[in-house]
Amino acid sequence: MSAKSPRLRAVLDGIPAYVPGKPAAEGGAEAFKLSSNENPYPPLPGVMDSALAAAGRLNRYPDMAATILLAELSERFGVPVSHLATGTGSVGVAQQLLQITAQQGDEVIYAWRSFEAYPIITRISGAKAVQVPLAPDETHDLDAMAAAITERTRLIFLCNPNNPTGSVMRRTELETFLDRVPPDVLVVLDEAYREFNRDPEVPDGIELYRERPNVCVLRTFSKAYGLAGLRIGFAIAHEPVAAALRKTAVPFGVSQLAQDAAVASLRAEDELLGRVDTLVQERSRVVETLRGQGWAVPDTEANFVWLRLGERTVEFAAECERAGVVVRPFAGEGVRVTVAETEANDLFLRTAAAYRKEL
Repeated sequence: MSAKSPRLRAVLDGIPAYVPGKPAAEGGAEAFKLSSNENPYPPLPGVMDSALAAAGRLNRYPDMAATILLAELSERFGVPVSHLATGTGSVGVAQQLLQITAQQGDEVIYAWRSFEAYPIITRISGAKAVQVPLAPDETHDLDAMAAAITERTRLIFLCNPNNPTGSVMRRTELETFLDRVPPDVLVVLDEAYREFNRDPEVPDGIELYRERPNVCVLRTFSKAYGLAGLRIGFAIAHEPVAAALRKTAVPFGVSQLAQDAAVASLRAEDELLGRVDTLVQERSRVVETLRGQGWAVPDTEANFVWLRLGERTVEFAAECERAGVVVRPFAGEGVRVTVAETEANDLFLRTAAAYRKEL
């Protein structure tokens, strides 16, 4: 028997695996997971009924065309069905976007730090990742990103609000940036946290897509809609891009449970907005309390807060875990903390206050 292993792509060397948010420890009286930006509420009204009904048909393939869901999305956002494509969460669609645009020798631009899947899926595609550091105020440095564009640039990711900082790009600066991007470069507005934004100067990416054929908008049902466990997201893009996404989709990748649950969630819009408003109110309370404790907390329009702790990051995360709240550390940089139910937020704030007093 040969001792050699199958020959794999060299590009995989050194690519880190995606690290999910650490789960809360089981068995404790208080244990909260604030590490994955999940919605703390159960599925919206009607969702469980739809999912259970679909579960009774698990012996059948799902509707690969997602016909009913796309019709709902088309009506909800006022876009043609031909401009829509679904995938296994918005990150699944993001990977498809790289499949249709980038290959060996091409370049993909994104801010850093931003969504940690960007470097992974970029390198898997074979393209070169061009990371542009965030500005000192934790926002995208759009001037530097525009200056980084070359003839090899094929795709640009803009996470708005940005994960993990919660910072946003406002209309004027975003439109100015888009005017500087060549028309043959695809700009992806990743709006996974769009529903939590309350800044009136932050544009809805769908408005920008309508007049710009090189703009694609990513949305997900994982965050505000609370369907993280079903993995379903979608893109809104002009027909050449959307059609290419549908070509590269994994056949039957989006389950019927996910499709039906997404439709039911869209039809429960009033309940959704109420839940999001509650989380936004909690977000404001968390930010104000942390600042009152002496922490430097950047403005956030997402369902999380960001603490840049540098070398104290891992230590602080460990202290939180001992107290019963699991946060998301990015070693040497900072921690991201999901805004959750009041009890969890209170426990985190008490832990942060105690840690602050020790500094």
